[in-house]
Amino acid sequence: MTAAARQISLADEAATNRFATAMAALLHPGDTILLQGAIGAGKSAFARGVIRARLNRMEDVPSPTFTLVQTYEAPDGDIWHCDLYRLTDPAEVLELGLDEAFQTAICLIEWPDRLGPDAPDTALTLNFAARAEDHLVTFDAPPAWQDRLAKLHV
Repeated sequence: MTAAARQISLADEAATNRFATAMAALLHPGDTILLQGAIGAGKSAFARGVIRARLNRMEDVPSPTFTLVQTYEAPDGDIWHCDLYRLTDPAEVLELGLDEAFQTAICLIEWPDRLGPDAPDTALTLNFAARAEDHLVTFDAPPAWQDRLAKLHV
């Protein structure tokens, strides 16, 4: 992907892992990535790859579909992997403690539409789409992400 590119094609799970590893290297505590897309589009596989890369080990990374949040302790700060599919009211976000996590942790949020107005303005949005031959990821990056994404090479 070049700095000007707004999309990336991922041929298989290995490509998703390479992309996730490259993205993990760009992340800092306080960063949020909003993962949008249908079930099976690659959101959880991407999150799993980011978490394993940040932890630098093959950690068991279950989907947080039923727990809503899975947290991981990385050397430079916590990682929150959230699946908000089952939330019905944006007020429930505050009950999970996400408002604080957005400030201090790396947050990977599946089904971010459930955040309502509480989604961080500085969040990077990745839209995942499963196609017959691959998965397509489209970036929606606020200005704060532009310099970092220019360094992304997968």
